[in-house]
Amino acid sequence: MLDHVGISVNDVARSRAFYLAALAPLGYGIVMEISPPGGHSYIGFGAGKPDFWIGDAPTSTGHLHIAFAAKDRAAVDAFYAAAIAAGGRDNGAPALRPHYHPDYYGAFVFDPDGLNVEAVCHLPE
Repeated sequence: MLDHVGISVNDVARSRAFYLAALAPLGYGIVMEISPPGGHSYIGFGAGKPDFWIGDAPTSTGHLHIAFAAKDRAAVDAFYAAAIAAGGRDNGAPALRPHYHPDYYGAFVFDPDGLNVEAVCHLPE
């Protein structure tokens, strides 16, 4: 349904470093960076095409929850560890969340702007 998502961040350099580290275990990296003369900076992350964008702005997006797909539970664990090491704050360590469905395995962190970021795997162990 969605082609891409973009969010505004308060410090694009800090968020660039955070998302670069946190998304690497999921197989996502920087695909494109745009800095038009006299304009804002935008960074597109993805695997092949930029699906997730961050851009500098005077204020962050505000409340937001975004979940990134993980290929397996080990990738969820690696996302969580990388995100915490990159300055993210815990919002739910990797675990099964059977209240969503029996195989829902996810981890939640707050990014540098306090946005709720998740990695999730829906496959059985």
